[in-house]
Amino acid sequence: MTTDDLVVTTAAGDVAGVRRAPSHAAFLGIPFAEPPVGERRLAAPVPRGAWDGVRPCREYGPTPQRRRTGGGVTSIPEPSIPGEDTLAVNVFTPAPGDRQARLPVLVWIHGGGYTSGSPASPWYDGRTFAARGIVTVTISYRLGFDGFGLLPDAPPNRAVLDWLLALAWVQENIAAFGGDPDAVTIAGQSAGGGAVLTLLAMPRAQGLFRRAIAQSGALADLPSDAAEATTAQLATELGVTATRDGFRSVPEATVLEAQHALTANDLADPAAVFGGLVNRTASPLTFGPVIDGDLVTAPASASMARGTGTDVPLLAGTTAHEFNGVVTSHAPAALRFVPATLVLRRAGMPHDVTRDYLRARNGTDTPGVVGQLLTDLLFRAPLAEVLMARQAAGATSWAYDFRWPSPLAHGTSPHCLDAPFVWNCLDAERVTEVNTGPHPPQELADAMHGTWAAFVAGDDPDWPAFAAPDHAARVFTVPPVTARNAYAIERRLAGR
Repeated sequence: MTTDDLVVTTAAGDVAGVRRAPSHAAFLGIPFAEPPVGERRLAAPVPRGAWDGVRPCREYGPTPQRRRTGGGVTSIPEPSIPGEDTLAVNVFTPAPGDRQARLPVLVWIHGGGYTSGSPASPWYDGRTFAARGIVTVTISYRLGFDGFGLLPDAPPNRAVLDWLLALAWVQENIAAFGGDPDAVTIAGQSAGGGAVLTLLAMPRAQGLFRRAIAQSGALADLPSDAAEATTAQLATELGVTATRDGFRSVPEATVLEAQHALTANDLADPAAVFGGLVNRTASPLTFGPVIDGDLVTAPASASMARGTGTDVPLLAGTTAHEFNGVVTSHAPAALRFVPATLVLRRAGMPHDVTRDYLRARNGTDTPGVVGQLLTDLLFRAPLAEVLMARQAAGATSWAYDFRWPSPLAHGTSPHCLDAPFVWNCLDAERVTEVNTGPHPPQELADAMHGTWAAFVAGDDPDWPAFAAPDHAARVFTVPPVTARNAYAIERRLAGR
């Protein structure tokens, strides 16, 4: 089959892809919605109308991320591509046009703190999954205020509506690319992992996927009053009314500048972050899914505890030291002279939890303890809470804990370190230079990528599900091992 022969018919029209290798083809920048500009800006997404002729889909389309970040809040390369047609999917398939293939489907939601990130990252090329007989779809969604800002006269959670519409596109069209709409797994990392958990806990999302994978899921679960305060602050900075027309009266670039100033220091002051995290009164995230009482009806763990998503198997975990480096980068030097007990007590942590935490974390080096606490409160304890909520509701989950030490991170396992192992793309741009160092272990990539691919294909992991009394998890290091009593202190934090 030649490149010109790679034409697939979707519900909106024909698309022309490109064969990347004998094992797979790529169809890039297929729009699933009308461009969210003009009258459609700050509105719910509108399904893409039909087009005439064959639409070329051989290059990535425009991205909602408008500026090149060089990695943004992650070490992942995240290209920004200009243009208006930003709501699109990219499909990588070993069986283009074969409706009888009925291959399992992986739908990937990128991370980036809900304000950045790109579905066009070279790390998210679906070639390695295609080699295992899996169709991969990467999706885009509106970011920052355009996606999540709460306005009185606009639909809330517009980015969440983008996720839902992209998943509906998959249900309607993926068979034309050789995929099985009844075998869809949603997956994502960081904010993308938070998106997966949000969708898993949403009544309106049920039935759009059969399995879920959350890597380092960053749940926002923002209260509506906090989102309203952010809107008011941003409107004041821009000198506009806090309405849809007010925000649409200024160029998108101007909103982005004000948004960047508002979010630049979200995690720059760990001490300020801890109070809200410890007492569960505030999130360090400025933007993300808002609990609006309709689409996102409750915090994810609460919705799961009530039974939402119990029929969907979940594979979820974190890296061991997600955001520890934030404290190293931003904390004052004097912090090393302050007892860790005092820091935790001043943040409002109960005495018994402080005692248990310091014992579990070998609490002698205060910056180290505070850095690990930031990781635990942002990622690991929320994951433990999700796992326990699902366990109580009778759902099946498998946990993992990524602990391979990167020589570029002083022997720790920071945020995004697991991504190239999951995608088995150790030869991709920036992996060895920024992420893993020069000699990443291929055997670890084989283990993780193989586990993810098997899960997408419908097989259960080869370690016990996360459940009492063992609370087992796979520890991904070299070689991988199975641990008992996993996420123990994180479960203590979640249940405090």
